[in-house]
Amino acid sequence: MCGILAVLGCSDDSRAKRVRVLELSRRLKHRGPDWSGLYQRGDFYLAHQRLAIIDPASGDQPLFNEDQAIVVTVNGEIYNHEELRKRLPNHKFRTGSDCDVIAHLYEEYGENFVDMLDGMFSFVLLDTRDNSFIVARDAIGITPLYIGWGLDGSVWISSELKGLNDDCEHFECFPPGHLYSSKSGGLRRWYNPPWFCEAIPSTPYDPLVLRRAFEKAVIKRLMTDVPFGVLLSGGLDSSLVAAVTARHLAGTKAARQWGAQLHSFCVGLENSPDLKAAREVADYLGTVHHEFHFTVQDGIDAIEDVIYHIETYDVTTIRASTPMFLMARKIKALGVKMVISGEGSDEIFGGYLYFHKAPNKEELHRETCRKIKALHQYDCLRANKATSAWGLEARVPFLDKDFINVAMAIDPEWKMIKQGHIEKWVLRKAFDDEEHPYLPKHILYRQKEQFSDGVGYSWIDGLKAHAAQHVTDKMMQNAEHIFPHNTPTTKEACYYRMIFERFFPQNSARLSVPGGASVACSTAKAVEWDAAWSNNLDPSGRAALGVHLSAYEQQAALANAGVVPPKIIETLPRMLEVSASGLAIHS
Repeated sequence: MCGILAVLGCSDDSRAKRVRVLELSRRLKHRGPDWSGLYQRGDFYLAHQRLAIIDPASGDQPLFNEDQAIVVTVNGEIYNHEELRKRLPNHKFRTGSDCDVIAHLYEEYGENFVDMLDGMFSFVLLDTRDNSFIVARDAIGITPLYIGWGLDGSVWISSELKGLNDDCEHFECFPPGHLYSSKSGGLRRWYNPPWFCEAIPSTPYDPLVLRRAFEKAVIKRLMTDVPFGVLLSGGLDSSLVAAVTARHLAGTKAARQWGAQLHSFCVGLENSPDLKAAREVADYLGTVHHEFHFTVQDGIDAIEDVIYHIETYDVTTIRASTPMFLMARKIKALGVKMVISGEGSDEIFGGYLYFHKAPNKEELHRETCRKIKALHQYDCLRANKATSAWGLEARVPFLDKDFINVAMAIDPEWKMIKQGHIEKWVLRKAFDDEEHPYLPKHILYRQKEQFSDGVGYSWIDGLKAHAAQHVTDKMMQNAEHIFPHNTPTTKEACYYRMIFERFFPQNSARLSVPGGASVACSTAKAVEWDAAWSNNLDPSGRAALGVHLSAYEQQAALANAGVVPPKIIETLPRMLEVSASGLAIHS
């Protein structure tokens, strides 16, 4: 990951303005500690902080076309850059950087080239021939991007809020899958997949098609010129990422450079569910496993840094970002610069526990669409900013454009959670290979644990207790007057909000964070699925009353009576062990 900052048409080409742009760009240096660059043409400034992943020796930015008339500053990875180079035979490339294709594609195809890019990206491109510019963000919003406007009519672009919040009259999140053109003076959506309109799909489920699509998504993300690894919590998503990576790593350029044995990383409180499960998966796959422990106090001590870096006051995002933030620092200290992670699967397949209460396939599908569209405000923001805080890049194969198209075309009846079908059953079944197993059965069918829960339940309990010491009942009584927008309803939320407002006091900043009722990470719409949830609004998976583990208690009881078919037993969320005395359940 890198950091980009652009100030466009600010009516000020003075030395003082250049110094100010450099000062603001340095606020993003954590994202790109390897090199910094600044291009100025009159009152147009394009700044870049580089994290070198591809072609570390010569890929410094900003990048140019042959005659340097087209200038571009990019944050991201273009996985199909080699294929795109072949489509540009008359162009001469200055570097081996994957992002070098962008200026040339614009020169060849104009503004309509963005859909040709396969990757995660945000960029600003300046055409000096007429001083026009375009700004674009990847389909799902894996890379963060903000847009702001100065009183002088200037347009500001930054990878993070902190790059522009002090100098813009108004700023907001740049929407994913969109392009801003100075020629038209507005935004337009370039990403228009079939699922976006939320029409109910009807493609029959084919486990092999789904499996191949995911394997392709992982393989293309093995493109790297630096040491890398996988984040492994021991849950389904990260375990599949690790399993597929381990299976296909041999023979790649990355393996030739850095060795064919995969490195895996996990974080958690002592004896947490994730540590135990991750250790088992790592042993099964034969990875070089790195296990990092933290205490509740370690996490609490880091909260202010976390909120400064991830730029949100959303409770579930902060809960999950903190262990990831701590782990990223340890990973970077080992010399690793890129990791592959499992974000996005729960949104695509209805994996959160509240999906147990989806009333029908139509509602389930619409909720998955809503969740994917909002990812840039939650898990994408967490995965990117919590790692980029330490100059570490996170890649997310579940959010591959082609994979999403395959997964979202499946008839959602197959995604419904019912007898014999645990959450994300279609994904689990796709990798349930008896002949060449990817994972042990009990890992493949382990129940969903949200990252903030899986690192250890006492983490969330400790956060709540800490917040209660800093937020009084009187403060909560007046919260609606102090924070009229997205009024915090718990002491924990109020504690985070106070820290956020100290770093980002502007109204635009508080408006950039989503709000609304949620249970176990649901959208506000899905809270309506169960009347009991309205009295238990907490983003923890444990808040899904009647679902977290207990939804399977009846099945376990039946199994003890010997009346559950073997196929159902395999889908139970905990490890089931048959002994002479019957069936035992182990956490």
